[in-house]
This record gives sequence, C-alpha cells and structure tokens, in this order.
Amino acid sequence: MKDYYEILGVAKNASQNDIKQAFRRLARQHHPDVNRDQPDAEERFKEINNAYEVLSDQEKRKKYDRYGEKWKYADQIDEAEAAARARSSFSTFSFGDDLGGLFGGGHSHDLLEELLGGVRRSSRQPPLRVATELSLLEAFQGATRYVDVPDGTTGASKRLEVKIPPGVDDGSQVHIPGSDGRRELYVEVKVRADPRFQRKGRDLYSEVQVPLVDAVLGAEVAVPTLRGSLALSVPPESQNGQTFRLSGQGMPDLKAQDSRGDLYVTIKVILPTGLNEEGRQLFRQLKELLPEGGS
Repeated sequence: MKDYYEILGVAKNASQNDIKQAFRRLARQHHPDVNRDQPDAEERFKEINNAYEVLSDQEKRKKYDRYGEKWKYADQIDEAEAAARARSSFSTFSFGDDLGGLFGGGHSHDLLEELLGGVRRSSRQPPLRVATELSLLEAFQGATRYVDVPDGTTGASKRLEVKIPPGVDDGSQVHIPGSDGRRELYVEVKVRADPRFQRKGRDLYSEVQVPLVDAVLGAEVAVPTLRGSLALSVPPESQNGQTFRLSGQGMPDLKAQDSRGDLYVTIKVILPTGLNEEGRQLFRQLKELLPEGGS
C-alpha cells in the first residue's frame, strides 16, 4: 500500500488547506475523462481519492498516522488492547489467604470461579465497528456492503449484508442490532470526494464553463448531475460567477427519501483565445457599441 502523503505529494505535517489544494490539482490532472488514452488513469484517480478521503478527515488522519494501512481497524485495535490490559491487570491481583477463611476454607477457589464465571457469562461483548467507503453516487443511490461478523457463540465469521440508505453523509453510521449470538454492529460511512461537486448537507454545488458568446447571447448548456446531464438555460447577458438553482437535484433526505436538496450551478465564462485580426476587429467594433466602460 502506498503512503497517502506520498500520493498527494505533501509532507506529513501538511495543513488541511495544503492537502485540499494538492487533491484538487491532482484530481484535475488525473481525471479519467481527460486521460482516456492512459489505461491506468482510473486506478491513479482512485488512489488520489482514497488518500484525500483519509487525510482530509482529521479523525481518520490521526488513525492513519498511528496505524498506517490498518487505520480502518483502529477502533477494534484499541478495544483489543484495552481488553488485554484489563485481563493483565486482573490476573496480577492477589486475593491472599484471608479469602479462604471468608468463604469457608477450600471452597473459596470454587466459589470465586463461580462468581467470575457468572460475570464473564453476563458481560456483553463490545459492539463491532467497521468502516466502509462510498462514492458520492453510491451515497446518492444507496449501496450494499458485505461485512464478516464474528459469531459470539462459535467464533466463526458470518457474512452479513448491510443496506446503506440513500442520503448518507460523511460520518453516518448504520446500526445493526446483535441477535442470535451475533455482535452488535456499527458501519461507519466515509463518502469519497467527487471533483465535480461540493456537498453541503443535502445541497450540491458545481461549476460549468460557458463560452463568452453563449453568456452574452444566451444558450442551453449541459450540466452534470448525479442522475445524468440536464440542460441549463443560460439567459442573455449572464455574468461570470452567476449561480443558478436546479431544484431537487441534490442529495436525498435520510429521513424522507422523497425529499431532495438542490444543485447550485455557477457559470464560469470562457474568454476567447487565439483570435485572428478579423476577430479582434469585431471586438473593437463591439467596444465602440458598448457604453463607456465596456459593459
């Protein structure tokens, strides 16, 4: 497994802003859509996403810095270490000879075992916690994951199908109650960053490039959504940075699946380049027609 810091090209003491900027630069550079002639582009893009998903989350980053590639199992490792310390502490405790007199001579050991056995039999196993990663599209549609859960009675693993509902966000937890000897399970969800969208709650934000002529005269432009492309009607004389709301094109509500957030699309006007003399002359004529100040 490659080092996440190395993948993003940042130092281990890099700030969150440095990590974010490195991800954005690499995501644009290595996106499969602009590297279709490179067979390993998708794998490289996935590596970049995976690294950013961990290092952009301060809690996950702490676990990664401590446990490396086993960071996903940090909670289980901590639980196991705590249990081992508890067992070690108990095993060194000395009851002394007076315990025999208290419980009646030679029966003290049997009684002690009976008492401790009762405690062991009645103690609940701690919940099992596992982490899973989803793309933004999977978080939008819902997803299925399979988790191997130890049987509390036999110790054998059982494969459990976990349904993750549409609308989950970073840090969402899917709770599966324990039953029939199976441990209680919490599946913590991490949603991978998508370079096309920024998410704020149920709402999504994106940008779309619009040629200068289309911004001036008006046009329909294709806007990507999580359900496919939509045509956005850009009115004449639209301004650079102007934002349009596409109602119901955001993320589903976890508690009301029929309710969705909105998609906010900001247009970025593309200025022409490589003009010949005729093109420049047309802009000179336009400048003469425009009010003072060129707008």
